[in-house]
Amino acid sequence: MFIDTHCHLTDKQFQKDIEKVLAFSEQLGVKFFVTSGFDLDSSIKAVEFASLHKNVFATIGIYPEHACLADEKTFAKLEELAKNKKVVGIGEIGLQFTDKAPAKEVQIKVFERQIDLAFDLQKPIVIHCREAMGICLETLEKKRDKLVYGGTMHCFSGSRESALRVLKLGLNISVGGVSTFKNATNLKEALSNVPLERIVLETDCPYLAPHPYRGQRNSPAFLPTIAENLAKILGKDASEVEKVTSQNALKLFGLEG
Repeated sequence: MFIDTHCHLTDKQFQKDIEKVLAFSEQLGVKFFVTSGFDLDSSIKAVEFASLHKNVFATIGIYPEHACLADEKTFAKLEELAKNKKVVGIGEIGLQFTDKAPAKEVQIKVFERQIDLAFDLQKPIVIHCREAMGICLETLEKKRDKLVYGGTMHCFSGSRESALRVLKLGLNISVGGVSTFKNATNLKEALSNVPLERIVLETDCPYLAPHPYRGQRNSPAFLPTIAENLAKILGKDASEVEKVTSQNALKLFGLEG
């Protein structure tokens, strides 16, 4: 059994065939799917989609690129959405210090507010971090006492040192298609130092398809490929990676609860 802990099933790229995508993925052993929101509209859609599918769950939150749009009404709506039993986490949330992204101060404020919200709701967080690892980790360390319900560093692409800091915070590391790329040497080295018991799998579909499907539309059906590659990185049997990462995901998100 595999669990895709981070995907975007309501993305327009799946508009015409999402039911076929889910059915095919299930045939390959993907039992649960966690579809992620990145702003208020996509969070609403994620909850609606999850409510219509027994084995789909949702995370809700405001992605750093949309931090400027977050106000008190936004947080109130997220809190309301979180009452739905299919909502299993707050995310994706975090920091992204790329060109044209909102001011760092705005992003940090919204990130911290959502960490507090997750704590109040007793839910784990799903963290997006791009070109902001240092400050992202500092923010999480500052909020350490609010991380008791766990979380995961989505699409982790940091160094060995960053991975160790994530683990010290009690958070998991989420491994996706980037880990299969031929040029991901540093990431593979970092992951080789992460205990399997602290890893969950994701696709981030329809983005970041793994090798040898790079450039194609990503799908939960490619999760076994990511797991096989991770097994090689860790020197583990693929079946063990499948079993343990699924157990980790079940525990983190309470999918069987």
